[in-house]
Amino acid sequence: MYTGIQHLHSGLAYLALIALIIVIVVMLIGSLTGKEFTEKDRKIALIAFVLSHIQLLVGLVLYFLSPIGLSLLQAGGAMSDPVARLTALEHPLMNIIAIALITVGYSRAKKLSTSKAKFRSIYMMYAIGLVLILSRIPWGNWLG
Repeated sequence: MYTGIQHLHSGLAYLALIALIIVIVVMLIGSLTGKEFTEKDRKIALIAFVLSHIQLLVGLVLYFLSPIGLSLLQAGGAMSDPVARLTALEHPLMNIIAIALITVGYSRAKKLSTSKAKFRSIYMMYAIGLVLILSRIPWGNWLG
């Protein structure tokens, strides 16, 4: 079961990252061209929103099932090892913050009245979230 969840978390990461990149580009173009924020734009942003939240939930399940997640913090010594610190603390914490920012961007956009403000709220917060996510991906484990 652990291996299946690990593969799901890794595979879903590709979808979530691609969706975030697409949303950022679409919203940036919408903001710069002055087009009207449509239902299609909202749904595009919602897809990335949902994928990133599912990715976070799968990651949290993996964190508590994994022999290298929470147990690294409980055993001690994780803070002195950069790889263990990334796995046990930095990756999950930074991704929780990133998903919270994505949530704020999407939620604010629903309340704003002008199209430009909606586009800007989404692309700025999604972009900050994406940068945070990319900064704490364990690239050696993921690509290696």
